[in-house]
Amino acid sequence: MVERSYKDKDFIKTVEGLFFCVVGYIHPYDRVISYLRYFPSSFGKWGRASVRYARAMPSYTIPYLLKNIETLRRDFSDYIFYSDVFNTLMSAVPRYKIYEHHRPEDGLHRILKLEGPDSLQKRAIELASLISNISGISLKHIGVTGSILIDIHKPKFSDVDIVIYGRNNSLKAKEALLSYYSEEGSKVRKLYGDALNKWCEEKVRDYPLTFEEARKIYNRKWNYGLFKERNFSIHPVRLDSEIREIYGDRIYTPIGMTKIRARISDASESIFLPHTYSLQRIIVEEGKKKQDIREVTSYEGLYGGIFEHGDEILARGMLEEIIDKKAEEVYYRVLIGSLEGKGTEYMKSTDP
Repeated sequence: MVERSYKDKDFIKTVEGLFFCVVGYIHPYDRVISYLRYFPSSFGKWGRASVRYARAMPSYTIPYLLKNIETLRRDFSDYIFYSDVFNTLMSAVPRYKIYEHHRPEDGLHRILKLEGPDSLQKRAIELASLISNISGISLKHIGVTGSILIDIHKPKFSDVDIVIYGRNNSLKAKEALLSYYSEEGSKVRKLYGDALNKWCEEKVRDYPLTFEEARKIYNRKWNYGLFKERNFSIHPVRLDSEIREIYGDRIYTPIGMTKIRARISDASESIFLPHTYSLQRIIVEEGKKKQDIREVTSYEGLYGGIFEHGDEILARGMLEEIIDKKAEEVYYRVLIGSLEGKGTEYMKSTDP
């Protein structure tokens, strides 16, 4: 196995048996930024008879993340640190606490070799193969993440979570799926009926959105739907050659909450977490007015890859100053998903 850096959607098993999901690509030399996803519990629904696991967060939202951080601070304080790069409290696994590094590409390779895969593993193999066939992407650029990666999934209810490596591969998958959804006899479908209503109701509960706003967001999503009546998701992840920033290249300093209207000038970075949209024609409606606001960046996956060049948006989030040491410049961004925002931040389309 060729070792590589820790990337978004990798999983880490710690020496205590905790499972963390890696967030992004920018990590300190001595720890990996991630959040607690599963922990050992006799009452857990995941795992096997000998060791069962409970999910630490029902969904990845800021209110749940705040609770997650408080739990870690109380029970496993080594996993909490204050980042002087992002200037915020974060959860991260110290490298000396890492017991196993689970990589999505290895996870798919493992289940492809199984002689008797279970029903969920079969679904994952079939979906990965389908994506490969309709898009022309090699299976070596596809992986699995979530509970199936760490082999604690439950075939009766676990989702199929797919990873695709590389910008070009991800865009090929997006184009192919958007076309395939509408084909007669398609095995993948967008959510509909009660399933779509449930999804929208969950977003209304977890985000500052109306039901209709949630529905509009789902209509823009390409990477979440049904495969053989089981929920699936697809997550683009950068290749090593596409990681252009290391920890400390830029310093991010929160200034205060802001609300802006703007037009999307470039959405090419929005498929990856964190999801970044370049902006133009910016109007600051609330908060400090800064001249050089260049982008809005979301750690909330809900807003990833849903806006295109030319879209008009309304965004509420944390205004941050960015000191770019390599480029020797200072500019600003609006961050969606700050701890200070406590779940009140959003991005919405203002187009009819």
